[in-house]
Amino acid sequence: MIIIKSRKEIEKIRASCIIVARALEEVKKRVSAGITTGELDRIAEEYIVKNGAKPAFKGYRGYPSATCISVNDEIVHGIPSYRCLKDGDIVSIDIGVLLDGYYGDAAVTVPVNGIDSESKRLLEVTEESLYKALDVAVAGNRVSDISCTIQDFVEGAGYSVVREFVGHGIGSSLHEDPPVPNYGERGRGPRLKVGMVLAIEPMVNAGGCELNILDNGWTAVTKDKSRSAHFEHTVAITEDGHEILSML
Repeated sequence: MIIIKSRKEIEKIRASCIIVARALEEVKKRVSAGITTGELDRIAEEYIVKNGAKPAFKGYRGYPSATCISVNDEIVHGIPSYRCLKDGDIVSIDIGVLLDGYYGDAAVTVPVNGIDSESKRLLEVTEESLYKALDVAVAGNRVSDISCTIQDFVEGAGYSVVREFVGHGIGSSLHEDPPVPNYGERGRGPRLKVGMVLAIEPMVNAGGCELNILDNGWTAVTKDKSRSAHFEHTVAITEDGHEILSML
């Protein structure tokens, strides 16, 4: 069931999203060679708690950390650890927050100092696919118009979209209907309505779309060891189009 949010509920989601966005900024500032993903997780959790919120991922279905930090061929759900970042890595940081009963969710992929031109292009294409999807995230369109826009742009650039993990509705639950895949045919699925709030999150692989799950039961990696990038915003559908709630 898709839950239409009131303006008051959207403002609560926005409050969570602002903490997410600021936590992402705090972590991004510290991304550098030599720092561990566990230290980045600690920075994010401290910021979230200091601002009166809870890290949404910690404990969710048994997930052990406040953030998901995925490096290079890791697609999503990378568990922070003693792993040290190196020059040339790409790092996806996914943060969720619960504040006053409502969730916010966003993700970015950032480089560790200089990265090769192909990795740079992967990040650019993935981020641009998110903004192209936002262009069609308006009332009257259908969910699959978002999906198709992402797939067409990404595959047109020579990359592949991940199919096993998708975007989602968000509100008083971290994951709500509707699912928002990063692939599909235009004109299918639920129609977008004012008051819907969606987490739109293209996950893009430089190689094939196939993946494996590591023995930790969480971390998804590309089967062909190609690099992967992930960008996400929480967005409200409004009378005027859409509003990005997770943007500062």
